[in-house]
Amino acid sequence: MSKYREQLRRAEAEHRRLEQKIAEACRKSGHARPKTRREFLNQGLIAGVSTVFLPSLATLLSRNAHAQDAACVIDGGGAGLGAGKIPFLGIDQGGGANIAGSNIMVGGVGGQEDFLDAAGYAKLGLPNAIIPQTVGVDRSFGIAMHPNSALLRGMLDKTSAATRANVNGVIIPARSENDTDENPHNPIYGIARAGASGEFAATIGTRNSDSGGRSVAPDSMVVDALRPVRVREASDAVGLGGGANEEGFPNGRVAEASAILSALKLGKITEQQATKDLVQCGFDKTTATFNTVVTPDDLNPNLDTNLQAIFPNGELDDGNFEKAAAAMKVVINGYAGAGTIEYGGRDYHQDPRPETDGKDFVVGQVIGAALEYAALQTQPLMLYLFSDGAVAADRNLQEDDGNGTTKFRWRSDNSQTAASAILVYSPNGQPVLRGDATATNQLGNFDNEGNVVTSSSPFANSVTALAEMVVLNYMGLHGEQANFGTVLNNPGIGTGAAVDPFIAFDPIV
Repeated sequence: MSKYREQLRRAEAEHRRLEQKIAEACRKSGHARPKTRREFLNQGLIAGVSTVFLPSLATLLSRNAHAQDAACVIDGGGAGLGAGKIPFLGIDQGGGANIAGSNIMVGGVGGQEDFLDAAGYAKLGLPNAIIPQTVGVDRSFGIAMHPNSALLRGMLDKTSAATRANVNGVIIPARSENDTDENPHNPIYGIARAGASGEFAATIGTRNSDSGGRSVAPDSMVVDALRPVRVREASDAVGLGGGANEEGFPNGRVAEASAILSALKLGKITEQQATKDLVQCGFDKTTATFNTVVTPDDLNPNLDTNLQAIFPNGELDDGNFEKAAAAMKVVINGYAGAGTIEYGGRDYHQDPRPETDGKDFVVGQVIGAALEYAALQTQPLMLYLFSDGAVAADRNLQEDDGNGTTKFRWRSDNSQTAASAILVYSPNGQPVLRGDATATNQLGNFDNEGNVVTSSSPFANSVTALAEMVVLNYMGLHGEQANFGTVLNNPGIGTGAAVDPFIAFDPIV
């Protein structure tokens, strides 16, 4: 009995706190009182849980519902999980990794295949023997990549031909400061504000930080209630839906609601008490049932046969893949709306090329795995690849890249060679490019010396504008770009016709 009393005491305190928060939020905003979990999320009243207050819960709790197994309906389950938005994953490479040239091709004003001079590609790590004018490009994923790219090699390693055929992407030349976590690169709050949400969390990240990764989020996008929940291993994923402590008593908010209902069924508390204290549960008020369709096994990446196939031979025990699989499981299945997967140690200068290309290969495997998993789950996916700053090569030091190709070693940090990239998968066919990205797969450009032309786009010299552009493109994939100014409250890059050329893709949903 003491366990249940403590459980109810905590629920009652939380109930009072959130009731006050709801009343204050409604007073300030002029909105009506929210009734569904998604309305709570959209108004910023809850973040990482399925939490709903229903004003007349007692009238909705039937005797039949009381007799059922205590659990929570999660918005119908199956295809209904999440907020119905495209899953979003950001891959944050901390330290200044190479993206442009040696991995994803970058060119002049004409796009990726408007090739730079040999000197420009040398700065980007490519000796004359393997510049794209000589060896061509690889378009297995729609976007042009260098055929000897370690990133490409990793992506190919984890994807089927059918998945590759349904992918397209753009590279975004944009400088950022070198080797610092102060770049406001991460757009995850903006993605959530655009509607991405999940059954148990709005956002997640593999690092316990305000952004879920290394780079911070733009201050203008941050909403405290949308702060990412840390998910970097299977137990974190399972924990989103609750669990049990060592005494077997439920942990987590969904599980707390189940405990209250169990107490009600056993006659340990009254219906009036249960009605007052049942404040932790997403609730289907139409059927008034509490039979969950989401079990701990459903949340466990280690029990997912598709992830086991993508990461065979114990790869799920590798830390690089363990956190990626947990994030993929949670986001692509709709248990969270958006997530960040962070990889540190990408401060490449002076490190041997086999080591740095080895790290690129791992990130490529993670990108490929996410695309393949989305395909197997028949879900669309938007991936955003970014790093704080970049690197320039030592043109006097050639070495084998560890895979039989001679490249220049990375010599020093260089913010002028930086770029980010967006990749999109659609189950319905290859995403179609539009605007300035049509036939170029590039937004902005480099000059012949291998530097970002900072006047080539509104975001080429502003990391905050770059993050805004990513949110714009996420909304564009839904055909919702008209709401961009409202979602980000007058973004710095503008709205309407001013930003229309920088929407890279036609809608895919």
